[in-house]
Amino acid sequence: MIQASSEFVEILPSAHVAIDLRYGSTDNFVGRNLYGEHAKAYLHRIAAEKLEKAAKNLASIQPRYKLLVLDALRPGSVQQILWDQVKGTDQQNYVADPKKGSIHSYGFAVDLTIIDERGSELDMGTPFDDFTELSQVRPEPQFFRDGLLSQKHLENRQLLRKVMEDAGFIQLPIEWWHYDALPRDQVVGHFPLVG
Repeated sequence: MIQASSEFVEILPSAHVAIDLRYGSTDNFVGRNLYGEHAKAYLHRIAAEKLEKAAKNLASIQPRYKLLVLDALRPGSVQQILWDQVKGTDQQNYVADPKKGSIHSYGFAVDLTIIDERGSELDMGTPFDDFTELSQVRPEPQFFRDGLLSQKHLENRQLLRKVMEDAGFIQLPIEWWHYDALPRDQVVGHFPLVG
């Protein structure tokens, strides 16, 4: 799954991981390819090792499923484009201010979902980058009671959460798809920001 380099490694497709970098296509909330022709998924080696463990966790629970990586290392220049798109809107809380630094820009965050044996994404109740409250984690029980999320939506989110948290990732509370490999205070100021 991973190919060695210095501090960062490329995440490669494997038996348990697929790649579909949404910001390397037009299938994202900005509507354009922000990574260019050579979009590749990189993570800091610490995050990559945890992702490999999460993929094995998923395979042990449901061998027909794979993790689908939607975003990984995101250069600060791309983070600035995303920030400029949402700054001053209701979506602003869903994109980190590049001045503070996104954990993606350190290679310690990964956005992902699960696909089945046909390559179809499991239904999580919202798509990736759906910047609404329905994407948030903490209110899930209320969303279920209100009929906004189904039992299957919850089960799918919980499966992703289990395999990621058991591998040492931390769930971002406002996005079901976002996981950090280390707490923010252990990343910022300790590892280089990728511009």
